[in-house]
Amino acid sequence: MDMRAMMMGLGFALVWSSAYATARVIVTDAGPLLSLAIRFTLSGVIAVAMGAALGQSLRLTQAQLRAVLVFGLCQNAIYLGLNFTAMQWIEASLAAIIASTMPLLVAALGWLVLRQRLPMLGVAGLALGFGGVALIMAARLQGGADPVGVAMCLIAALALAGATLTLRGAASGGNVLVVVGYQMGVGAVALAALAALVEPWRLNLSPHWAAAMAYQILMPGIFATVLWFALVRRIGAVKAATFHFLNPFFGVVIAALLLGEGIRLTDMLGVAVVMAGILAVQVSRQAV
Repeated sequence: MDMRAMMMGLGFALVWSSAYATARVIVTDAGPLLSLAIRFTLSGVIAVAMGAALGQSLRLTQAQLRAVLVFGLCQNAIYLGLNFTAMQWIEASLAAIIASTMPLLVAALGWLVLRQRLPMLGVAGLALGFGGVALIMAARLQGGADPVGVAMCLIAALALAGATLTLRGAASGGNVLVVVGYQMGVGAVALAALAALVEPWRLNLSPHWAAAMAYQILMPGIFATVLWFALVRRIGAVKAATFHFLNPFFGVVIAALLLGEGIRLTDMLGVAVVMAGILAVQVSRQAV
């Protein structure tokens, strides 16, 4: 792996992990579902416009349409919808740690459900990773973390892992920005409808909310997505996914720096174990 790929991977992990702390800022001033619907609407329009300007086709293949619908609902509506809602009651660092289990869940489901081969290093990594998360969650729940919020984050990670496993190998056909923009459009429509039905109206257009929303639209929403696909093209999906092992660490540190969330000894021990587990799983999959 060359230095450029290393820097791209570190940049992706850092920006992706920052989404949880900024989401916590957003939900203090506005309804989570409404905020996400606004974010996806704006991000989707920008992404499609950028794709069209770069000559990407606005027409979808069957595989692209399937990816748009599944990921638009599972990733944007269910995964992020549940995470944003949960962060009304739990800390951003805990949400980031739970979300970081997605690569572990993908590997576990592939191994247990689809009977995909997983070397012993990968099995050990699964045990380590899930053990680290269990350690953190047990300590947080004893410390008063909201169990409903924790359950929402767990369901969210499982939904995204299932979608990822189902659509693995579905090619974008090169229309990365257009496909991502359409996915955001699907999420925006679903979340706007749900917000109108179940969420009390709450929208305080404070400077903090506007800054966090702008950051989410431009950085995790568009920049990190483009960076991820560029990294995958450069080194391949399996090697690129190795950088996910940094997400728990970055998520905890950013939440501490931006929001003043406390860093507990059990968090650091658990994060170290989770990182080791994710790294072991990804390394083992490179050898398959």
